[in-house]
Amino acid sequence: MNTIDRISDARSIWALLTCRAEATPDATALIDEHGRRETFAGVHAAAERTAAGLLAQGIGPGTVVSWQLPTSIDAVVLSLALCRVGAVQNPIIPLYRVREVTAMVEQCASQWFVTVGEFRGFDHGRMAEEVRAAVSAPLRVLVLADGLPEGDPATLDPVVSGADEVRWIYTTSGTTSAPKGVCHTDGTLVAGGLGMAHALDVTQTDIGTILFPYAHIGGPDMLIASLSSGMALVLMEIYEPVAAVELMRRHRVTLTGGSTPHYSLLLQQQRKTPGVPVVPTLRMLAGGGAPMPEKLFREFLDEVGVPILHGYGMTESPMIASARPSDTIDQLATTSGRPVQDCEIQIRSESDEVLPDGTPGRVWLRGPILFKHYLSDGIAHRPFDADGWFFTGDIGMLGPEGHLTLVGREKDLIIRKGESISPSEIEDVIGKHPAVEDVAVIGLPDEIRGERICAVVQLTDQEKRIELDELREYCRNSGISPAKFPEQLEFIGELPKTPTMKIRKQNLRERILDRQVVAQSGA
Repeated sequence: MNTIDRISDARSIWALLTCRAEATPDATALIDEHGRRETFAGVHAAAERTAAGLLAQGIGPGTVVSWQLPTSIDAVVLSLALCRVGAVQNPIIPLYRVREVTAMVEQCASQWFVTVGEFRGFDHGRMAEEVRAAVSAPLRVLVLADGLPEGDPATLDPVVSGADEVRWIYTTSGTTSAPKGVCHTDGTLVAGGLGMAHALDVTQTDIGTILFPYAHIGGPDMLIASLSSGMALVLMEIYEPVAAVELMRRHRVTLTGGSTPHYSLLLQQQRKTPGVPVVPTLRMLAGGGAPMPEKLFREFLDEVGVPILHGYGMTESPMIASARPSDTIDQLATTSGRPVQDCEIQIRSESDEVLPDGTPGRVWLRGPILFKHYLSDGIAHRPFDADGWFFTGDIGMLGPEGHLTLVGREKDLIIRKGESISPSEIEDVIGKHPAVEDVAVIGLPDEIRGERICAVVQLTDQEKRIELDELREYCRNSGISPAKFPEQLEFIGELPKTPTMKIRKQNLRERILDRQVVAQSGA
């Protein structure tokens, strides 16, 4: 079997890296904003040295390692080194703070926590010590102050595939405040990355980007697309639109994106130089994580001159559906594309009847692209039906050619900048404020963020209101991520509730949005 065939058949990430390093050893794999470059052979060699260094410190097969790192070449190499030694890794995005990180480390029963010192003005090394003191089991901490640990690759054991063993635990917000583990294998992540690469028709001549946190489930999507196709990736630790455009222009990027906010911010940069392509080599944008307004698609195509190939994925299934270059403009503008390879979609009624095309209902998935199980308090839970189907919590419908249109969701989650945020976690914090009698946190439509976080507060004393800045500072002191701070504050005499005392959040959304429409119209 030749190398290209082995790449197509690879089911573990390490096997994919090894095949790619043999096929195109001198091709550029990774580029960062500081000018560092690594070839595929260089990445493979660096990951082997790091794997040996990790093994020397006691990190080996089955060791559970949480890591919280910026999007960097070192982060990619570390994750590949963990693949090489057969560790179980729990990637954590850098925005999370001590409250969330402690909960995630506890949920995964992590034995190690790897992080950096200071990043974006925040001392992650100090936080690591706070996490170590807070968790119930012994936790070893590795702060990467002087680069990655290294050792002699000759000390490594022979490679064992492990493609079907749980090697990745992504922690995600649910409808309760505690995080839950979403358990993946190399095989499920490889299926996701290959599905995306195939749908977008990625080739070795492409140059892509990871401008979002590599620790996000989209990180391995892009890495696997790169390893399977030979595409180079440009990495950026801190996303800033002006610097990102300069970086993409310098390296002649052809494919970028991430989520809806990335589309909006790039369009804003284009509007500074109308008629002059913001990134002349760009051929498409791709991403998901949040709804894409049709207006944004059409404005982007008109002003930037390239299409957005929007997709649909989630932590439980890295890719579900994706637009294709062959889709019509209307299909690109109004749908999330068709199911990627190895993913089946059904639309069902509440009574589990499969619905015909054009009828909205619950979105169910099946295929090797799906996670294996949830992890909660050490117990594995498989939320699949008898035939292996999984309900996403979203509402959508299929078109006559298989395109999926999402129309809403049943889950009480806020999707902000492509991240799923649990309202109840924020409610738990705000509800402890002495001025707050009751609170509901909801997501409201936002052109930049996808959704913004709105706290609707019922005060203990209606005469003693609190300001948004005060509430945000209270959240900061509680230890939750700034990404979860409320961005809008509304007051209400009494929160509307059902007979079973559940807050009617849809009612709240409609009230606030109706009031904003009236205010904007001047009525």
